[in-house]
Amino acid sequence: MEILHVSAECYPYAKAGGLADVVGSLPKYQQQLGHIAKVVIPMHRTKFLYDNEWTVEHKGGFMMGSTHYDYTIIKEKHNKLDFDLYCVDIYGLLDRENIYSYDDDTQRFTAFQIAVVDWLSHWEHRPDTVHVHDHHAGLIPFMMRHCFAYRHLANIPTILTIHNAQYQGWMSWDNTNIIPDWDTWQWGLLDWNMMINPLACAVKCVDRVTTVSPSYMEELTQEANGLEQLFVSERYKCSGILNGIDTVVWDPQTDTYILDNYTITDAGSGKLLNKKKLCKDFMLDDTLPLFIYIGRLVGEKAADLLPQAIRDSLNQLGNKMNFLILGSGDKNVEDQLMYLTGNFAGYYNSKIGYNEKLAHQMYAGADFILMPSRVEPCGLNQMYALRYGTIPLVRSTGGLKDTVTDIGEPNGFGIRFNFANIWDITYSIHRAVELYDDQERLTAIRKQIMQIDNSWEKSAEQYINLYTSIQKK
Repeated sequence: MEILHVSAECYPYAKAGGLADVVGSLPKYQQQLGHIAKVVIPMHRTKFLYDNEWTVEHKGGFMMGSTHYDYTIIKEKHNKLDFDLYCVDIYGLLDRENIYSYDDDTQRFTAFQIAVVDWLSHWEHRPDTVHVHDHHAGLIPFMMRHCFAYRHLANIPTILTIHNAQYQGWMSWDNTNIIPDWDTWQWGLLDWNMMINPLACAVKCVDRVTTVSPSYMEELTQEANGLEQLFVSERYKCSGILNGIDTVVWDPQTDTYILDNYTITDAGSGKLLNKKKLCKDFMLDDTLPLFIYIGRLVGEKAADLLPQAIRDSLNQLGNKMNFLILGSGDKNVEDQLMYLTGNFAGYYNSKIGYNEKLAHQMYAGADFILMPSRVEPCGLNQMYALRYGTIPLVRSTGGLKDTVTDIGEPNGFGIRFNFANIWDITYSIHRAVELYDDQERLTAIRKQIMQIDNSWEKSAEQYINLYTSIQKK
């Protein structure tokens, strides 16, 4: 079977969040199952682009509104990711360093999608499935079926995976002319609440919809940023498939980013050496439990609660723990977190921004990871943490609920709480400190969680089964 994945991100080429990790891993595991998986993304100007060799696969052009654009499809030459990676270059639109947050993102991602469909229309054969990810590729199934120039692609099965339904790619109906000539009788497929909504359009047009965890699929019928009724009405073709992690990249036994490699048998000493190095670098006390947070500093991650929760925990428990934060996002939250350093020197520190090497070192050296998310479709950080013997403190939502069992339950190994508020977070930190004081139990749980299998093998097989179920005779 041949699958074409279409996404805005793919690790290690370009990453803003978990979407990149999934698109950089799932195709690799589908290849290992004997299938042909390909990925196409915009040609962001990143280090990966300049550090690798590329070949030109196709050149073409299209009209977007009244403007003609030329595009080029390039392919990574040496198959370094274990699957074929293609990039779309469009001068003036996709030739930029950042992935998102430009004023013309609507035009940029619409052009990207048109180029992908136009390129696909020139293939000498047809893929068995086109798998689109999030709203940045959400118009592709519509274009394949209802844009006059591309209707010969209509019989190719399509799947949408929703990584985060909070972002939907809304655009006003004034932008209808930037979509290639289409059958206006089908305007209802584009519309949701008097706006063109690429995510909603994809849900309506594809053969199957998946979310990145079963619990998140259920939650979308109750909270989907305005699309709740759509998910209720389209429930028959929706399912949740839990993300996996790349266990080659995330392996404390072979990880080249960390100071000391370790296995289940020597995790205690291995983690301690990594912890000592981390605490030395950030001027923390390595004799105390170390709590980390890694991720975007935004509302859906409940990052706005972190400054007060950290302050209250240190004050109430008498500086019995350390905190280390790695992330960026809301400027106000960044400023508050940086301000804490002066008040709690020796027990708290932060690194504003993102650093892949430091992230690995934090997973290896930390005792606990905080994930108080208001919204967490799947979450990968808790899976990385488990792999490195770091115990997750998570809110019971989405994929966090599906992957972490509370220590108060039989065979439980993490700490879960119900509400994204200061009280629940600080109480969970208190529980974690009590667990840390019981070193025998902590060691047993650490050994338990490092054996949990969150690899992609099972999930990749589930996707293949889903593709097989929608093949058209």
